[in-house]
Parts: sequence; structure tokens; C-alpha cells
Amino acid sequence: MKNLIILFMLTIAWSTQAQRTLIYAGRMIDGVSDKMKTEQTIVVEDKTIVSVEEGYTKPMNGDQIIDLKNKTVMPGLIDMHVHLEGETSKDGYLKEFTMNPADIAFESAKHAKTTLMTGFTTVRDVGGSGVNISLRNAINKGLVVGPRIYTSGKSLAITGGHADPTNGYREDLMGDPSAKDGVVNSVEDARKAVRQRYKNGADLIKITATGGVLSVAKDGVGAHFSQEEMDQIVKTASDLGFHVAAHAHGDEGMQRAVKAGVKTIEHGTYMSEETMKLMKEHGAYYIPTITAGMSVAELAKIDGYYPAMVAKKAAVIGPQISSTFSKAYKMGVPIGFGTDAAVYPHGENYKEFIYMVAGGMPAMEAIKCATSVNAEILGKSDLFGSLKKGLMADIIAVDGNPLEQIDDMGKVSFVMKEGVVYMD
Repeated sequence: MKNLIILFMLTIAWSTQAQRTLIYAGRMIDGVSDKMKTEQTIVVEDKTIVSVEEGYTKPMNGDQIIDLKNKTVMPGLIDMHVHLEGETSKDGYLKEFTMNPADIAFESAKHAKTTLMTGFTTVRDVGGSGVNISLRNAINKGLVVGPRIYTSGKSLAITGGHADPTNGYREDLMGDPSAKDGVVNSVEDARKAVRQRYKNGADLIKITATGGVLSVAKDGVGAHFSQEEMDQIVKTASDLGFHVAAHAHGDEGMQRAVKAGVKTIEHGTYMSEETMKLMKEHGAYYIPTITAGMSVAELAKIDGYYPAMVAKKAAVIGPQISSTFSKAYKMGVPIGFGTDAAVYPHGENYKEFIYMVAGGMPAMEAIKCATSVNAEILGKSDLFGSLKKGLMADIIAVDGNPLEQIDDMGKVSFVMKEGVVYMD
């Protein structure tokens, strides 16, 4: 009888043991090394990588094998600048008046799935109506398929600034948005606006430190927020465990943001060498979004695609961002990976790799920007961003060898997020 009980208990233990998945990687980029490895086995149990082994590990009974011997395997990619609530279109400005929050939610679910299926298992959604917070929650609950999301909720702006929700409206519709709506006009507003984002459930704070390109406003480079307002935003955010991302095209706004202690500068179009040095001193990262710049410059050529005021700004932005990226890279500015998806069609995030390589960054370094570097910016290097023991099983594969042909980053053929296969 005793032996039968022991046998029964062993049977239960065996049946409840997590099934192992062996991923055979013909070529492997681990996200941290400078060289590609070959013939590796990534062992996954449940949501976690339990080991990375040389050669092709012999399976045991019950092991599942995923054969990627003719692929290049790497960590799930991370895009630090997306907007999942919408996507560029000729009637985009009209949609602000015709779409309900439920409409935005359904559209955002579509964009989230598209993003995951192109290899991006984590994103930072830096500005929307607040639906992006609900989208994050729905993905975390398994109700919607999409990447892991860190979101700012609604961005912060000054009255008339790039993220003023009534910017460009006719006078009787403008109203007077307040700190609750993300509009800041004093140090007290700055404190309250950050605390409101905390109350709403955001993961970080996004500010528009200068004017923007696609907002219906004349100036895209002027500095927004006083230094005191900037300082208060960052201090309050830090108290609440947030980092701050700063949209900025003009140089003065960037300098104020960096001095205040923001974590990332987004776009950085007219960044000076002085600002580049300042970012190195303060440890601020540059998120270039070259893809967005190149895209809006092309779309500006289509008659009527943008309002005339916007088209004028968009026409010059692409080449300038590309040039700034090259200078910043040569200067040694810390650089992450972000694309501003929504300004161009979702699913084309991989183009940023092509532009980064064209701008002088080696392919391996660009891939590391989108994996381990971005994980470091998020403070999540212990969870994802590389292929090593103990981290989340966020694993993708592409056809070909992107170190030889960077376009291959657009040929994603396998996607696993937290041990679940979404594309095989």
C-alpha cells in the first residue's frame, strides 16, 4: 500500500511538472553580446527561459521542440514610442469628432495585435486619450492579443501645445482644458497633472516639451513649459515611481527637459551639440523615431493629406531627424529604439532598423537598442530584453540574417511572448 501511495504521488508530481519547450536556434542574437551565436538551444518552461545551451539539446520525454535552425532567433523587440489608439489617414483630423471611445478601443486592439505579430513583444505607448490604459489592462488579462504595454495615458502639454486635446478646434469648442485633461500652465498644475496620471493608472509621464509637427499649430519647435514647471513634473513623477519621456523638436525645450531630469528625449529633431553633451552628462536617452520623420515628409507631398499648416512642418522634418541621429550617434549620446508608430502604418516598425543602419549604426547595435538597451531604460532588464536564464520567454525569429541584410528584420516568422507562441 505504501508503495502505491508513493507511486501515486510521483505520478501527480510528474503530471504537474511544467512541460519544457526546446527552441533550436540556428543563429542567435541574445541582445547583449556583440557577436551572433550559432546552434543554440533555448529551454523554456511556462513563461520563463530556464537555460540557454550550446548545441541542440537532446529532448526528454514530453519535451516540445520548436525547430528554428534556419532562422535568426533573438529577444522580443521593444518599441519605446508608439500610439496604439490610432493610425495615420487622410481623414485623421475628422476622426477626432466622429469616433467614440469604444471605436478607438476596437481599433487599438487591431493595432496591438499587428504590433505583436511583427515581433514587438513590449511597447511604450506615449500618449493617447486614456484608452491605452484600458488596452494595457485587457492585454494583461488575456482579453486582447498584443504586446506588453507601458503607457503614459494622456500626455501633458501647455495651453495650445502639441498635446492640448482641443488644439486646432474652432473657438466655441476649445474650452479651457485643465490639469485633469493634461494641460499645464503653472507649477501647481504640473504637480496636479502628474498626480492625475497616477490616479488614472499610467506607468510613466509623457510631456510635450516643444511644439509638434502634426498638431494644428504654427510653431513646432518653440519651448513649452518653464524650467520650474519641468522641474516640478519630473520631481512629482519621481516621487510616484514614474520616469518622464519628453517629446521635443526644438533645442531649448530639450535642454530644459534634460536639466529637469527626464529619462528620454523623443524625436530630438533640432538637437544641438550642446544638448548632446548635456544628455551624456545627465544620462538621458535619445529616442530618434526616424521612421516617423521620413513618413510624414512623404505624406506631406500628397495634396490635402495634412492641413496646410501641418504639411509645411512635415515636409522638412524627415531628413532633419535622420541627420540629427547620425550626429548624436557619433557624439556618443545614449540611444534607444522608438518609431512613433501610428504616424506611419502599424506593423512597419522594423523600418527604424533600416534608417538607423543607414545613419551609421551597426546592425547589431541597432538590435541591442531595441532589446537590452530599451529594457534598461524601462528598468526591466531583470524581466526581458535578452535571452538568458530567468528572464521572460519573449522570443522571436526572422528569416535570413539581419546582420548581413538589415531588411530581414521585417521578415518575422516566429513570435513567443511569455512562453506562449503567437506566430509559428
